[in-house]
Amino acid sequence: MKSGGGGGGGGHGDGGDIYNVQAAEILAKEALLLPINEAAPIYDKLLATFPTAAKYWKQYVEAYMATNNDEATKQIFSRCLLNCLHISLWRCYINFIRRINDRRGSEGLDETKKAFDFMLNYVGNDAASGPVWMEYITFLKSMPAVTPQEESHRMTTVRKVYQKAILVPTNHVEQLWKDYENFENSVSRTLAKGLLSEYQPKFNSAKAVYRERKKYIDDIDWNVLAIPPTGSYKEEQQSMAWKRLLAFEKGNPQRIDVTTANRRVTFTYEQCLMYLYHHPDLWYDYAMWHAKNGSMDSAAKIFQRALKAIPDSEVLKYAFAEMEESRGAIQFIRFLRRTEGIEAARKYFLDARKSPNCTYHVYVAYATMAFCLDKDAKVAQSVFEAGLKRFMQEPGYILEYVDFLCRLNDDRNVRALFERALSLLPPEKSIEVWKRFVQFEQTYGDLSSMLKVEQRRKEALSRTSEDVLSASENTLHDIVSRYSFMDLWPCSSKELDYLVRQEWLAKNTVKVDRSATLNTGSMLDKGTVGISASARSLPRSGKVVRPETSQMVIYDPRQMKGPEFSAATSGYTKEVEDMLKMLSPSTTSFIKNLPAIEGPSPDIDVLLSVLLQSTLPVAQNAGKAGGASELSGVSKSGLDQNGSVHRPPRERRKDARRHGVQEEEDAATVQSQAAVPRDIFRLRQIQRRRGLGVGGAAAASQSGSSAFSFSGGGSAFSGDHSASTD
Repeated sequence: MKSGGGGGGGGHGDGGDIYNVQAAEILAKEALLLPINEAAPIYDKLLATFPTAAKYWKQYVEAYMATNNDEATKQIFSRCLLNCLHISLWRCYINFIRRINDRRGSEGLDETKKAFDFMLNYVGNDAASGPVWMEYITFLKSMPAVTPQEESHRMTTVRKVYQKAILVPTNHVEQLWKDYENFENSVSRTLAKGLLSEYQPKFNSAKAVYRERKKYIDDIDWNVLAIPPTGSYKEEQQSMAWKRLLAFEKGNPQRIDVTTANRRVTFTYEQCLMYLYHHPDLWYDYAMWHAKNGSMDSAAKIFQRALKAIPDSEVLKYAFAEMEESRGAIQFIRFLRRTEGIEAARKYFLDARKSPNCTYHVYVAYATMAFCLDKDAKVAQSVFEAGLKRFMQEPGYILEYVDFLCRLNDDRNVRALFERALSLLPPEKSIEVWKRFVQFEQTYGDLSSMLKVEQRRKEALSRTSEDVLSASENTLHDIVSRYSFMDLWPCSSKELDYLVRQEWLAKNTVKVDRSATLNTGSMLDKGTVGISASARSLPRSGKVVRPETSQMVIYDPRQMKGPEFSAATSGYTKEVEDMLKMLSPSTTSFIKNLPAIEGPSPDIDVLLSVLLQSTLPVAQNAGKAGGASELSGVSKSGLDQNGSVHRPPRERRKDARRHGVQEEEDAATVQSQAAVPRDIFRLRQIQRRRGLGVGGAAAASQSGSSAFSFSGGGSAFSGDHSASTD
């Protein structure tokens, strides 16, 4: 594995780079060969550096399991399970639990069942968790049932697990559905018909989402170790792959309930941080996602974990302090209201809102307190209006203000607030506001206003990917939305699942059609219609990332001195230095004059493999080709002090007739360059026609090559005016 943290020379514990991946792999392999009492310190050192490396934890715990040291095994599992949501590590855990409870009778079975529930609660949303669900179901079916009540309870438990499993987009969802069909038919065909028809659309949705989910998962390398950011290309690709998967999960493509959807997003973040453990932006996004969902306590816990992972990150400390400052201000306002009264709370609020770190939560908290505790709606509305000048771009604040006005039964100002906000919010941030506006009109407006707002919403969001039906006409989804109330729906659950499925299909169909249209259009513009079919099959990029060019310098090899190859300063290994000594002097001279390159180094193994597998052109008539190469203008020209090609000035030709003959001969000789005449009589004839003396002819004859040296004039074979070789 390629080192991601530093050079290969730094060991893991010798004062070098502690994040040296190559050294870590070597230590892990050495630990496999040692007894566990000798290997334990090695594992502890490795896992102190890579606390989220599931493969090292698994290797460590398996070493203890092999010695039947159950207590030590439990201790290690307690250290790693909740930080490493990797399916292979958790399967190792469930195998251990089953082994130690195998002969404990009913008590052991209950413990194993609890362990399965515990496991699926944490990793049951993993795309590779299908075999675990199947193993759990097989275990439940094998549990003894003596009385009819126990048999009925067992069947009910198995059914519930099946119904949970087929809703998770895993690699075995189709097999789980087939098993579920067989299970229900074996219990009762009459009951099976209704249950299967109810869960068929849900299974279809899970299967379709898994296919989409797999495209994002396939871009992720699940074997890398968590190291601090290095800026490498592979690292950036992995970061973008995780962010694409997170965006996919946040979009709730399966249209499941909010609680389940949030659990999947949480699971994806936790898995992501196993590999991007030292990336502050991922920790910040995770904490802010919790904060936006209203869970400030969870956000604070994420920040605490982040600072433990990256204790030197100043930006995370500022972000955490900013969030805590708002939370602290809210609690202190409440404290002052309880202990010193309304006036003390008001004064502190007026001071707190001047802070640049004050968030809209402080305004909402004080306005709500003034309205609910002080019964002063006028002050509360004034606070909301004051905050609106500062937080008009915050959808969360706007929705809180809407809720307040709804409590006042002020429908006129509610509509005015919606109009003000939607005129300023960009489309991508206005989705929730439009949703609430539609819900408001559906609840309190008439049919005409309801239809107008729905149509305006579609038109406003037609350029965003979130509203997949924005450009379409009215659909049954509009009817369902208008006439639903709390948990009452104007359709059956089967019809609702069908509509969700159709919405998902429409979304993906629109994406494919748009992509094909864009690809085809761009290729028609460029005149490359012939490759349109292959271009359509290429994966689409979510966002074009352009390089930062403001600090780029025009490349010029004369600006930098070439690398020095000496035993003391080269920095190369002894093997490379020995290889350099084996090269010819001309090759060594060429290497010494290569410019120094500042930037990423090529992968030498890949480069050599490409060169070795390439079919290089082989020159025919090697001897003649060598002569022709000597006639090139550049090879016979010198380099001036600026590094540019220097050619001697051409002599003016006074004889126009002679100049015309020379051009004709140059053209003829260029065409016949591959076949250079070697007959001495022919050579002398050409030289006489050029005006050469006898000495020049003799020199050319003695050289035995086709490279002539003239005091003036042109080469007979190259067509260029070259310098003398003398």
